[in-house]
Formats: sequence, C-alpha cells, structure tokens
Amino acid sequence: MTESTLSSQPLLSVIVIGRNEGERLSRCLASVRGMRDPGGPVEIIYVDSASRDDSVARARAFGAKVIEVKPERPSAALGRNAGWREAKAPYLLFLDGDTVLHPDFVADSLPEFDDPKVAVVWGHRRELYPGHSLFNRVLDLDWVYPPGPSDFCGGDALMRADVVRSVGGFDASLIAGEEPEMCQRIRALGFTIVHVDRPMTGHDLAMKTWASYWKRAFRAGYAYAEVSERLRHTAFPLWLTDARRNRVRGGFLSVLFAGGVLASVIAKSLLPLVLALAFFLALALRSAWKARWKGGGLGTLLLYGVHSHLQQIPILVGQIACRIDRLRRHNRYLIEYK
Repeated sequence: MTESTLSSQPLLSVIVIGRNEGERLSRCLASVRGMRDPGGPVEIIYVDSASRDDSVARARAFGAKVIEVKPERPSAALGRNAGWREAKAPYLLFLDGDTVLHPDFVADSLPEFDDPKVAVVWGHRRELYPGHSLFNRVLDLDWVYPPGPSDFCGGDALMRADVVRSVGGFDASLIAGEEPEMCQRIRALGFTIVHVDRPMTGHDLAMKTWASYWKRAFRAGYAYAEVSERLRHTAFPLWLTDARRNRVRGGFLSVLFAGGVLASVIAKSLLPLVLALAFFLALALRSAWKARWKGGGLGTLLLYGVHSHLQQIPILVGQIACRIDRLRRHNRYLIEYK
C-alpha cells in the first residue's frame, strides 16, 4: 500500500471510526496497511469517540491521522463526518474499528466508479469468528445480501467524496441507521448504490450474551422507526414496510407467547404453551427454508429461522421506545451492545 505524503494528493482516504476498540483497532489498521495497492497514495484517518482505552495511542502508532471527538451524545455519524471533512482524496473508504479489510476489495472495486452514476460501492461483510458463540454464528447470515443495485449500504463502504459532500454527509442526530438514511439523499440526486459480489470486510461481533443480542435488535428497531418516519414523505422512503411488518409480527409474537403462558396457567396445563411454541417453530422452519440461499448449513439455518422471528420482539420494543422519545422530545444516548 502506498502512503500519502505532503507532496502527493491521495487517491483514497480510509476513515476508521472507533470507541474502545483496543486490539480490534490494531487489527483493522494493520489490514488497511496490508491492502493491495489501489493505484495511488492512501491516507488513513482514525476518528475516536471518547474512548477510555488506548485506542488513540494504537492509531498513532500505526501512523494514522487521529481526530478525537468528545460530544455529549456520541454517534457513528458524527465520527464519520469528522473523518470525511478532513479527507483529501476523491474516494472515501469508511470502516468500523472492529472490522478487517479484505486486501483486494478496494483495488477490485474502484473501477466500479467508471460509471459516473455510481456513488457507493460495498461488498460482503462476514463474521470473523462465527464459531465463538451461537449469536455470532446466526448473525453472520444477517450480513448476507444479494449483489446488484441496492437501496442502501452499511457502515463499511467505498464512496465518492464529492457526492458525500454534496449531501452534507451523515445525519449526526441519528443514533443508528445513518448510512441507509444518507443513501436515500444520494439516490435522490440520481446516483446509485452498488453491492458487489466480492468480500469486503470481516467483522468481530463479539456477542456472547442475550442482553447484547437484545440491545442490538432494540437499536435496529429504534433505527427503523426514526429513519422511516424521517423519510416518509421523501422521494425514496425507506423502511416504512419493514417497520410496519415488524409492528405486526412483533405484536403477534408477544401476544402468542403471553397468551400461551396465561392459558397454561388458567388451564393448569402446559398444552397451550406447547402449542404456541410449536406454531413459533413452524414459522421458524418456514423462514429457514426461505433463507437457504444464504448458506450456512442446516443447523445454522434453523437457528437463523428462530432468530428471524425472535428478534421481532426487541425490534418492536425499540420502535416503541423511539416513538415515546419523540413524544417526550428526548434525545437518547448512543445504544451500544458491546
């Protein structure tokens, strides 16, 4: 990889955001340094959001330009905005500090921008350690999307700097869902987002507890409600259907489980609860069958089917929390699951 110097204009600015990433950040920055030469100089920018560990020192040791942000209300959007505003290159690669960049992704993906309408390119993100927990194993399949034109990207993506500037970057008032929201403003300008069929990053979810699983799904629900409401009357409304579907499914499953328990208590029999669980498992099996194109093996697909429905309850709770916060005019703090 070629590093930028004072006398050379970088081709690519890599913007890594992090908060208490520790060794994960060192691994991320090492992968950036190890990428295949994209055809020009590269600058590395690390934006730290009030870490309490040695993340800043680690980034400086790798020679990255370090920006420290210490807002009252940290957000990934705020960190990314601080990064691209300092970037000097025509192309931006955004990475989360808990990811590892595939060495060929940038060099193989920059030619996609030969099409002047392409503003964002993103590839496959997969879990680095799916075997470390059932949560990692199942949620690895959440990253699998079909390649082709897409409505949005995730936190890891390659973008045209001038397009990011033209839309004002990410909305720092959002605590989640800032990338999909910005993508709709990009699409409104006539640009496209392309999901390419090549590996992009490995991710370290590091999820081992039910509490972390709940918080992650809760955050997703909060983002569904906040972003869908904000984009409701725009040219590219996003997640309206997803949010509505979750309210139906999450509400139904909550009633199903509560009703099964209540009926079993009243009848003094486990049969109502068993029937409710059997119905839930039938739904999970149906979802596992529909998701078989994602791969992962039979056992993983069965767990993924359970996850697909079980997560609807904390997602619904997240939606409800967002609406309550809106009514109270309350700004929620960053929702972290690690």
